[in-house]
Amino acid sequence: MRRANLIEKEGVQIGTVEDLTGVFESIASTQVAKVKHKVELSKQFFQLLWSRYSAIRIDPTTRITSRQEREGNGRQAFVIISAEAGLSGDIDQRLIETMLQNYDSASTDIVVLGSHGATQLTQRGIKFSRFFQVPESDEYIDVSPVIEAVMPYSKIIVYYEEYVSLGVQEIQTINLITSLKDMSSTASDEDAITVEETIFEPSLEEIAEGMEMTMMTLALNQTILESSLAQAASRFNAMAVAKKRAGELLADYKLEFHRAKRAESDRALREVMTSLKKKRQRAGGRS
Repeated sequence: MRRANLIEKEGVQIGTVEDLTGVFESIASTQVAKVKHKVELSKQFFQLLWSRYSAIRIDPTTRITSRQEREGNGRQAFVIISAEAGLSGDIDQRLIETMLQNYDSASTDIVVLGSHGATQLTQRGIKFSRFFQVPESDEYIDVSPVIEAVMPYSKIIVYYEEYVSLGVQEIQTINLITSLKDMSSTASDEDAITVEETIFEPSLEEIAEGMEMTMMTLALNQTILESSLAQAASRFNAMAVAKKRAGELLADYKLEFHRAKRAESDRALREVMTSLKKKRQRAGGRS
């Protein structure tokens, strides 16, 4: 059996781990609430912009994708949105595994957002064409460099993490181009703004194209916020599990410590009793 003082030192270390996981759990819980609010605001703004776009659409069933299909390089881009740090549970690993099920290096380039995803791909020996760091969710997220990097591609698939509930996070995909087309195909003809009754400056085509680019930027921004929310929830769950495990280990260490102390006390008592017995035996021999 190990000595009690060594067990006590290890128990103190486990107690520190339990305290730290508790702090991280609290931080993740706060982050979930903060990002969830930003996600809702982003959705509201997108819907507002979409209502304006749907009113000035030219040919919404074809125009959003036709330009990309005509001018694209014939390849597709997989954009994966991962965490910046590794304290996000297993959700980034599931994200990579889902993406790899559809990955073909001959026709697909990978664009990575988040250091953790880049690290996991490197460990698997998979090359990616571009990498971008993801800023903290409470900062402004400028996705224009990402949009610029993926615009040459004919098809843009975004893999991201979606918050379902605090205990459930799922991997989702969105086609950054056709998703806007799908939305436009269901738009109503009511309140349409036409060139016959409205003066457009600089032109209806340029206005529509600018709004489409803005909505594509918003859609990507939305997926980043959704991923941040899912990562915060996954981090909360991982820290909750780690805290529980640390508490269980600490209880085991305390039990082992008390057993070791009792064993050491019993051993010391036996040594005293043995010493007294020997003294009595020596005293009896002299008499």
